[in-house]
Amino acid sequence: MPFCRTKCSFCNFASGVFSRALFDRYVGQVCAEIEAANDTARDLGGQLDCRVDSIYLGGGTPSVLAPDQLQRLFRAVRENFEVERTAEITVECAPGTISGEVIDALLGRGVNRVSLGVQSFVDKESSSVGRLHSRAITLDDIARLRSSGIGNISIDLIAGLPHQTEESWQLSLGETIGSGVPHVSVYMLEVDEDSRLGTELLAGGSRYHAHFVPDDDRTADLYLAACESLEQGGVQQYEISNFARPVTHGIGLRDSKHNLKYWTRQPYLGFGVDAHSMLFAGDDLHATGIEAVRFATPDSLEGYSAANDVAARAEQLLASRTLVNAQAALEESFFLGLRLNRGVSVTALKAQFGDQAIGSCSTVIAELIEDGLVEHWADRLRLTSKGRLLSNEVFARFLREETVDLH
Repeated sequence: MPFCRTKCSFCNFASGVFSRALFDRYVGQVCAEIEAANDTARDLGGQLDCRVDSIYLGGGTPSVLAPDQLQRLFRAVRENFEVERTAEITVECAPGTISGEVIDALLGRGVNRVSLGVQSFVDKESSSVGRLHSRAITLDDIARLRSSGIGNISIDLIAGLPHQTEESWQLSLGETIGSGVPHVSVYMLEVDEDSRLGTELLAGGSRYHAHFVPDDDRTADLYLAACESLEQGGVQQYEISNFARPVTHGIGLRDSKHNLKYWTRQPYLGFGVDAHSMLFAGDDLHATGIEAVRFATPDSLEGYSAANDVAARAEQLLASRTLVNAQAALEESFFLGLRLNRGVSVTALKAQFGDQAIGSCSTVIAELIEDGLVEHWADRLRLTSKGRLLSNEVFARFLREETVDLH
C-alpha cells in the first residue's frame, strides 16, 4: 500500500503522500489484480496453490485507507483464495492512524495481527524523521488493540535515528519490553541515496537532522545492545532483524509466519505497487531446469496505475519476470536461510539439490567460516554474531548471477 500521512526522511520505499481521491481507484486496481491471480500464474509459468495460510497488508500505511476500502481488499482475497481458518492475517499500521472504525474493519475481516511502525519511543527522535506519533499515542494504540482482541502485535524499531544515544535507545527498548508485545523487529538505519536523509548524509549536510545521525559503528553497537536487552527481556532473536516471545502454553516463538515464507523460500504472491512474487515453476518450465518464477509490479504509483486492464497488467508482470534455475535456487536457499538464527540444514539442501550442487558452494562456505562470518552447528550452517552485522557481505558471496532472464 503506497499511501502515507507523511513521508519519513529516511524512507526510499514506493510510498508517499497522495490525494485521497486516488485511494479508491488504486484499491479497485489491486482487487482486479487479485481476481486475475490464476491467469497471471498460468501465463507466467508458475504453480498457484489457492490455499492461503498467511495474508500481509503492508505499506506505506494501510490504516490510512477508509474502512470500506480495507474491507474491499480483504473481500477480494477471500473470494478468490481459500483462506485457512487459522491463517495469520497482518496489517501494518502507523501509530495514530488506528481509529475505532479502522479497528472494527480489521476485526470484521479476520485480521489477528498488527505491525506497528513505532521506530522510536523517544518523541524527539520520531519527529526528527517526520513521524507524527508520540510515545503516549503508541502506548494508547497498543492498549486499544489489545482491548479489541488483537493481542498479536509487532513493533518496529530503528537503530541509528538522528539524536539517538545509548541512553535514549535503552528507553525505547525498555518501553518495548515493558509493553509485553510478542514480536519486535529491529532495523539498522540504512543510508540510501534515494531518500532525503540519505542524500543529505552523503552530502555532509545538516538538513533533516543529518548531522545528528550516529555513525555506522555506533549504530552497530545499538543493534547489538538491542539483541542483548531483548534477550534479557524474554524476547528471543530468531532472525537478523526479528525477535519474538515464546508461545504461551506451547513450544516455539510468536514469530512472523508470513516473513518465514520468504526466508525458507516458500511461494508467495504480491499485489499492488512494488509487490514481488515468487512461485514454483509449472511443469513445462520445470522440465527445462527452471525451479521458480519471480516477478514484480512497477515500483511507482504512476507506473502501476498505467495498467488500465488485465492485459496491460500481465504485460507489466511478464516484462519483470525472472526464471530461477537450480543453481540460483540453491544460492537463494543459502542467503535467505542464513538470515534465520537456526541457519540452513546442509542435509536438507543436499536432499533437494544434490551433493554436487552443494559442493559448488563449498569454497564460498569455507571462506566464510575462515573469516568468522559463518559457523557449523550440528548439520547446519548459521551466521556468527559478526556475520549478522556483515550479513550483506555474506549474502553477496553466494550470488553468482545464475538466474535466467527470459521474458
